[in-house]
Amino acid sequence: MENGRIILGIDPGTQLLGFGIIRVEGRKPSYVDMGVLDLRKEADAYAKLQAIYECISEVCKSYHPTELAIESPFYGKNAQVVLKLGRAQGAAILAAKEYGVESVAEYAPRKAKEAIVGNGAASKEQVQLMLEKTLGVKLESRHLDATDALAIALCHHYETSSPISSAGAKGGWEKFLKEHPERISK
Repeated sequence: MENGRIILGIDPGTQLLGFGIIRVEGRKPSYVDMGVLDLRKEADAYAKLQAIYECISEVCKSYHPTELAIESPFYGKNAQVVLKLGRAQGAAILAAKEYGVESVAEYAPRKAKEAIVGNGAASKEQVQLMLEKTLGVKLESRHLDATDALAIALCHHYETSSPISSAGAKGGWEKFLKEHPERISK
């Protein structure tokens, strides 16, 4: 793609929804924007879903993402929380798909933390610090839901640009090495 890839990462929630956007030129990611949709004052669950849909639609119109990476709901002690997160995730995905984003990928929170920090149990603050170092920007700690979304976007970049990931998906190392003999040092 001429202008590179634009990856929209989303940390869905019915209280706070975070979004983060990175641009990838070649193999180098760079920070574009991030933000938080605060839904805590809205009591109506369906109005929250509408707000999520409208917010992500506006983000898509403003930044023209080519790919969406979204945090998958994880099972906790309360099944109702998982259902609510699934609805929030669905509203966000629908907005992106309606805009024209074709590629959607889901990542578990632990997977994103592992990709960014190297530890699936890392704190939000550790994730933020590594994002600052990786992307060369200063991020405000009041936007931890947005930094989680940025981590999801960066995790997606790593997953889709890694020779290890692509080799595993297409037949393993043997096939990768056969297709790329220039990558073998002698």
